[in-house]
Order: sequence, then structure tokens, then C-alpha cells
Amino acid sequence: MCSREDFQAQRSQLVALLVSGSLEGFECILDWLLSWEVLSWEDYESLRLLGQPLSHSARCLLDTVWSKGAWGCEKLIAAIQEAQASSHSPEVHACWSPHSRQPAQDLQSHRPAVVRKLYSHVEAVLDLAQERGFLSQYECDEIRLPIFTSSQRARRLLDLAAVKANGLAAFLLEHVQELPIPRSLPFEAAECQKYISKLRTTVSAQSRFLSTYDGAENLCLEDVYTENILEIRTEVGMTGPSQKSPATLGLEELFSTHSYLNKDADTVLVVGEAGSGKSTLLQRLHLLWATGQDFQEFLFVFPFSCRQLQCVAKPLSLRTLLFEHCCWPDAGQQDIFQFLLDQPHRVLLTFDGFDEFKFRFTDQERHCSPHDPASVQILLFNLLQGNLLKNARKVLTSRPDAVSALLRKFVRTEYQIRGFSEEAIRLYLRKHHREPGVADHLIQLLQSTSALHGLCHLPVFSWMVSKCHQELLLHKGGSPRTTTDMYLLILQHFLLHASLPDSASHGLGPGLLQGRLPTMTHLGRLALWGLATCRYVFSAQQLQAAQVDSEDISLGFLVRAQSVPGSAAPLEFLHITFQCFFAAFYLVLSADTPAASFKHLFSCHQTGSLPPARVRLRLCVQSSRNKEDGELALLKKAEPHNLHITAAFLAGLLSQEHRALLAQCQASEKALLRCHACARQCLARSLRKHFHSIPPAVPGEAKSMHAMPGFVWLIRSLYEMQEERLAREAVRGLDIGHLKLTFCSVGPAECAALAFVLRHLRRPIALQLDHNAVGDIGVEQLLPCLSVCKALYLRDNNISDRGICQLIEHALHCEQLQKLALFNNKLTDGCAGSLARLLASKQNFLALRLGNNYITATGAQVLAQGLKDNTSLQFLGFWGNSVSDKGAQALAEALTGHRSLTWLSLVGNNIGSVGAQALALMLEKNIALEELCLEENHIGDEGVCWLAEGLKRNSSLRVLK
Repeated sequence: MCSREDFQAQRSQLVALLVSGSLEGFECILDWLLSWEVLSWEDYESLRLLGQPLSHSARCLLDTVWSKGAWGCEKLIAAIQEAQASSHSPEVHACWSPHSRQPAQDLQSHRPAVVRKLYSHVEAVLDLAQERGFLSQYECDEIRLPIFTSSQRARRLLDLAAVKANGLAAFLLEHVQELPIPRSLPFEAAECQKYISKLRTTVSAQSRFLSTYDGAENLCLEDVYTENILEIRTEVGMTGPSQKSPATLGLEELFSTHSYLNKDADTVLVVGEAGSGKSTLLQRLHLLWATGQDFQEFLFVFPFSCRQLQCVAKPLSLRTLLFEHCCWPDAGQQDIFQFLLDQPHRVLLTFDGFDEFKFRFTDQERHCSPHDPASVQILLFNLLQGNLLKNARKVLTSRPDAVSALLRKFVRTEYQIRGFSEEAIRLYLRKHHREPGVADHLIQLLQSTSALHGLCHLPVFSWMVSKCHQELLLHKGGSPRTTTDMYLLILQHFLLHASLPDSASHGLGPGLLQGRLPTMTHLGRLALWGLATCRYVFSAQQLQAAQVDSEDISLGFLVRAQSVPGSAAPLEFLHITFQCFFAAFYLVLSADTPAASFKHLFSCHQTGSLPPARVRLRLCVQSSRNKEDGELALLKKAEPHNLHITAAFLAGLLSQEHRALLAQCQASEKALLRCHACARQCLARSLRKHFHSIPPAVPGEAKSMHAMPGFVWLIRSLYEMQEERLAREAVRGLDIGHLKLTFCSVGPAECAALAFVLRHLRRPIALQLDHNAVGDIGVEQLLPCLSVCKALYLRDNNISDRGICQLIEHALHCEQLQKLALFNNKLTDGCAGSLARLLASKQNFLALRLGNNYITATGAQVLAQGLKDNTSLQFLGFWGNSVSDKGAQALAEALTGHRSLTWLSLVGNNIGSVGAQALALMLEKNIALEELCLEENHIGDEGVCWLAEGLKRNSSLRVLK
């Protein structure tokens, strides 16, 4: 018995008991009280108001129950005991008639048991109820809001059944009875299930919406997500002659590949350039797991941001890292953590943006205790090595330059995210612009503007095009060509939206910019200080120190970051590239910046086998405050990949096209001209330094240059400046026969920069761009320099028929071009007509390598027609296609009387004895062929006999494989 007086005397203990557990436990108590009719529906609805602190709801419950008398007080004590018992043993003992005449009342009477049976199947039950017409789409969406756990969704479904008179209650009563009884779990497992449910809800809420770069709107990730090109990264020498190019994978295949760099490692590495979509890819992974669509082999997924982890100053244990910095268990913390340690293969940890982690990876300090505290970098490094949570899978994203050879020793599989394909660009624009005609007009604009099209393979530029679609479509000025052009366009967009309506028609004029010059200065100072100190998330104190006020923030370039422990309201730039842009803007507008700063900014020093050494940038920023003088030493620690981006923006801002705009905002035009002259001179000097470092040619061979890490960045900077004369001066005297740029992350934008510079070469070169991300758009960018290429190597570049057909159309008019290497791409029979035309038209063409593509007998027959009219080809590579017997017959017929071909490879083409017979007949009459490669076919004994007969009458063949 429990009198009201005893109940009132124990009130403080009861409050403590009710709030000591989780919200789930409190709602379970409400279930029991509702089923016993201690609470009315009015009582229940007032107690489950969203957003109320649990302590407030607990006190309201005690007040409500006390008003019911001694019986109500006794029932509350009984409900607490039942809730505690059910958390230890979640078996369901209740049963009911599925054909009750009062289904809503029976659902309420058996509510605790119904919730226990329903919560594991609530998604399927919602789908079935909607399919049968009991629920609308809106009602389902309301129940499925990501803030609710599975059991909360089950309760909201029952609440809805109590008020709907369309048969929903009877449907649930019957259907829930048929659901399988959940397995009885020990207490620890039950707590794990509750924690998993909470973790899924937390991760779902964080990843369900895609915040746009400007933070102005939240878009449902499911509605706008667009797949990137994701490929397994291969090393030189790993791809044999019969292996296909890296397959384009789906996100769901991230852990299913059998291609390992180190099969004993746990870490999957995803590398990509800034703005290529790495963070969005991880967000998509999180959402697929949280909603149960994929990656269900993992029970726990813990997402982390490296730029935020580095803000953690105090030592912490692995348990603290997982629970305090990701998701806190409401109960059973020790048991749950022990479960994680016992079942690490069911755990996935993701770390986004390793390139923004200021600590360099090292394996010098080993930390193996999951309980002892350590610095955040030591925890992260030992997690990646497997010293902590061995066999738990980790996903790490980074820009390529930040990944050292030492870190790669602990990588299981490495992927490259290449950005958008052409189809993905179109799909992205259509998803973001559903208004009639807008997406079509934007797509037409891109297709007619080669340079802008090339930029958009990076999602960040596609977003800019989408954001500035009105400026691009309505204003008839020239379309953006360079990266700087695009960032100035987005700057104009933000400034206009923050200005008076009547200024919208004037564009980015000096008046508009000058009015916001203090804001640009404040943001630039903050950006440069952040780059120097490797800080990308800024506290209120740091914003105040940089004089960034609310008006500066309102412009939109600083957006709220995810919650960082110890920070009140942290902000970050829209994207790391915007931080670099504002830093460059600040350097240009700082009249007192000495010339030495630009000389160091455009100088790149390399050390041994390590990644490019840090650029030594010495900036003298005059200030009345002594505090800023300390920034000089900090700037030496800035990451080189960020300073490279900054330098490219600096070159673009100093270009003739934009210099006039900045001159009207600059107190000293003379200082601006001096900056331009210095940057121009430094760029030319740095390129010449690269060229002069080329070792002398081996006697009898052409002089070859393998580009050093800074070469592509210098070319990009030169392209941003858009000076033809400077490009000519930069390559004057360059005397090489072969320029090699393999594994240099060359995409369409880099191709445009290369073409801008290389077209001024006086002597033809062989340009090797193997293992990059050129694609069809990049091929289009390369066309201006095709006339100075005597050979073009494009292995592993995701090029399709469209790109090759466009290339050949221009190659027909390039007398110098004699060799094309196109193996390991996406070529099909669709390009065979263009290739045949190339062979028939160019009688100085020497080598065509088409290995490891998707050409069949049909394509081989078409190509053979062009081969018949060719008199110069010496090397023809067809390995790894599917020409089969018919294709071999066509090629053999074309080569019967050919006088120049000395090497032919048909390895791995599904050729049988019929094809071998045709090749044997060709050998009887051909007097030029010296090497024939036929491995990995189905020639058989009969085919070999045919070949033997053909060899009896052949005097030229030296090698037969």
C-alpha cells in the first residue's frame, strides 16, 4: 500500500528515479499507466509534449498521479517496476484476440506489449498501412521524422490509431499479433539495442538534410544526391596488360572490393580534390546506414570531422571520444563499450577531412589502451593503425597531398573520387532546378562554354552554377573561364543579395565592392589567420579578434558549423576553397604586403620522398596591434595544398581582367601593379626552375620531363592570370621531347591550363597523362594544344566514345600527331568509325593502342576498313577487348598486304581456331609483322596447327606469343 502522504514524502526520490533513466524508460512507464487507465488521453498528451525537459515531465507526472489518489500512486510504483523488469527481459507475454470488437481499447490495454512487438517492424507496418489506405503519405512522414526512435514511432502510430475511425486500430491489432516475437536478450544486449536505436536516430538527423554551401537552405539528401565517379586507386605497375581500367563503383561497394593494398589493415581511404564531394559521399553513407538501406553489417557507425576533432585540447579516452563526441548512451555505458570492444567488426568509424587535421600522421607513439586517455591525434593515429579497435572498419577522406607514404602502409583499400561525369552534371542541375526550362538552359550554356563545363566536374562548381543561374542566364557578359571568375561571380551573387534591390543590375562594380570592403578585409584576415594556424572552425572570441561582426557574418560566407565541444557558436567558411579565396583577396588588398611575400608564395620546395614541403610564405601585415605580428611565424605552418589554392586565386585576382576592378578599391594603384609584376615574374621564374632541373637526355633518346608536384599548381596559377605573353615566356627555351604527368590529379580544369601554356611550345612533344581524371570534358580542353603533340597518352582517364570522336576530329588536322594511347578507358564500337577515318587519312600515323576497352567484332570490322587504306601504322594494340573470330578475320584480311605494321597484340580477345586460321593465312603473305601476341585466347590445338602452317611461309615474324 502507498498512501498519498507516503508518496508525497518520497517525491524527490521518485523524481530522481524517473530522470535517472532515459526518455525511453519514461515513455515505457507512461505505456503501463495508459494501459491500466491510470492516465486519460488528455493526461497522456500533456505529458508527452516534445521539447520538455525530462525532469519537468517527471514532476508533471507525479502531480497527475497524486491527483488520482492512493490507487494511482500505487500504480505508478508498479509501472516503474514493470519498466525496469522489461529492460532486463524484453520478452512479450501478452496475447489478445485479433478480431476484437473494440480494437482501439484493446490496443491501449496491451500497449506495452504492442510497442515491444511493433518497434522492430514499424517501417514495414507503416508501408503496409499506407498501401492499404489506412495512412496518408503525410501521416507516415510525420511518424518517420528523424527525431523519433523506433519505439517512439511505434507509439505515435498507436496514438494515431486511437483517434482514426477508418479501421487502422483493427488492422494493427491483427497485424501486430502476427509479427515474430523478439528474441529474449540479456540486459547488456537490450541496452545495446536501445543505444543502436538512439545512434541511428542521431546519425539520421545529422545526415538526412544536405546543407547547401551557403547554409541558406536545407535540401533532403535523398532528393538531390548525385553519384560521383568513384574508382579504386591503382599504383604504377599494378595494372597488367589484361586488366581493365579501374571500375567505376557505387558507394554500396565501398567495403566489398577484393583489391587490397594491405589486406590486414582496417582503413579505407577516399582521396579527392577540394570540392570533389568527399563529405557528401560520407553523409550519404551515414544516411544509408541510419535508415537501414545499406551497410547493415555494422551495428554502430560513429561519424567524426577532423577539422572539429583538432579543436579538442584535453586528453581523452576512446570511450570518451565515441560517447561524448558522437552519441551518449542513456544507460549501461560500460556494458555497451565492452560490447564495442568485444565486437569491433560490427563498428564503423568515419573521419572526414584528414587534410584539415593539423597534426601530421606518425606511427612513433603507440597507444593500445581503450581506457587510458591520450591526445586526440594519438587516438586517431592509433585507430587508423589498428592499435585501437582492431578489426573495426574506418573510412578516412582527404585531399591527395595530405596522404603520406607512411599512412598508406595502414590502408586496406584506396579510392579516388573524381567528381561528376557529364551525365551527373546534368542530373545534378535537374535535381536542383525543377522549374520548367531552367535546367535545360543551364545545360545548354555549359555545353556551349567549354571552360565553364570543365570546371563543373567538381560538385562545388556545379553548385555555384546552380546558385548563380540567374546571373549566368540573364546577363549577356562573357561566361566564366577560370576558377577566380567563378568565385568572383559567387561573390557578386552574395553581395547583391545583401544590397539594396536597385543595385542588382550593376553587377560586381567598384561601388558594390567598395561598400563591403571592410567586410572583405575582416573575412580575409580571418581566412589567412585560419590557414596559417590550420583552423577552419572559429569561435566567437576568434571572430571578435579578427573584427568580424554580425554584419560581416550576414553576408553569408561564414556558416554555422556542427557543434564543437567547448565552443559556443562556432562558424566556418562555406568551403575550404572560399577560405583560400578570401585569404588571397586580403593579400591583394594589403597595400603594405612586401614583394618577398609573393616570391615565397609562388615558390615550392620539395624534400626527398615526402609530400611537397610547406610553402614558405612570409607576410608583413602592418597593424597597430602587436598581436598580429605573431602571425608571421604561424604562416610558415600553413598547409601547402591550401597555399597552392590561395596562390592560384592571387594570380587570378591580379589578372588584367580583374585588376581594374580591384584598382578602384585599392588605395595605391602603384602597389597593385607592383604586386602584379612580382607575381608574374615569380610564376615565370618558378616554371623555368622546373624546366632547368630536367636531367640531360640519354644519348639516342628524346629529353624527358616528369612533372614535379608543384608543376600542375604553377600551370593552374599561370592560367588564372590569363596572359598569353606570360605563357609564351614561361615555356620559351623548353627543349623536351616527352612531358609526363601521370597520377597528378589532372582533371578538365588542369587540362585547360595545360593547353593554355603548352600550345606555345616551339617543338612538338609527347604528352603523357595516364592515370588521371581527364574524361571527355578534359579531352575537349586539350584540343588547343593538340597541334604541338606528336604523341598523346591517355591511359585510365574514363574517356568515352564522345571524347575520342571529338579528339580525332581535331587530330585529322594536326600533322605532328603520330601516336595515340587510349587503353583502359570506356571505348566501344561507337568510336570505331572515327578511328578508321584517322588511319585512312593520316599516312604518317605510327601507333594506335586501344587495349582494355569494350570493342567487339563489329568495331574491329569497321576499324579494319581504315587499316586497309593506311600505309604507315607500325603498332596496333587491341588486347583486352572482345573482337572474337570475326574481328580477327577482318583484321587479318586488312593486314594481309600491309607493309608497315610490325607489332600486333590481340591478347585476351576470345579468339578461337577460326580466328587463328585467318591470322595464319595473313602470316603467309605479310612480310612486315615482327611480333604477334595472342595470349589468353581459345586458339586450341587446331588453331596452333594453322599458325604453324602459316609460319612455314613467313620470313618476318620474330616473336609469337
